[in-house]
Amino acid sequence: MARFPTGLPWRGRAAAGAVVLLVACGPLVACSSGSDEGGLDIPTYDPEAWASAEAAGVVTAESLSTDRYVVTSIPEDLDEKQTEVLKAFVNYDQVTWNIWFTGTGVENAEPLTTPDAYQSLKNYYDPIAGETVNGGLRIAIISVAVTAPDLASRQAEVRVCSDQADLTSYDTSGTENTDPETLQGRYERVVTLVYDGTTWRTDDERTLSTNECWV
Repeated sequence: MARFPTGLPWRGRAAAGAVVLLVACGPLVACSSGSDEGGLDIPTYDPEAWASAEAAGVVTAESLSTDRYVVTSIPEDLDEKQTEVLKAFVNYDQVTWNIWFTGTGVENAEPLTTPDAYQSLKNYYDPIAGETVNGGLRIAIISVAVTAPDLASRQAEVRVCSDQADLTSYDTSGTENTDPETLQGRYERVVTLVYDGTTWRTDDERTLSTNECWV
């Protein structure tokens, strides 16, 4: 099943802040007013507004990006199903990075993950709740593949390269505890999503290599 391990803040690091994605207002990331308690002025995630914004525009690397989560490239000529998967992945990845940025909001990942994947994420989050991550990351989407696209139980894989060189982590007292070897690398990872008949949910994530891919 799901593992969420190695390389990324919450996938392998036992004690230095986590990272989830930050949801900012834009063509793909729709928000409502509000900000987190840490003063980062991060809008509240609004699923209905997100879906509406998704339907409105063409997906590009720029439209998928926020100030802290910059998508540098996406594959060309994605079909409708692949585009659906790409949007679901970015939504999940940004929401989870925002958890690590703010140290709060793990429950926001539950609608985007399978039950096992959510429990795995929560197991990483609970011991470091309140720790935060500063900085931004760059993401290159390498490939999007959909298996058995005509079946209700279809599955998909998204392969990405994440450049986390600019990230630093802090404990709950605000003291920096960055471990460059486990946070600030370039990580090639593959994320598996499953379609539950209504939406794509993240089920698994694996790190394929460290400091070998390029963004």
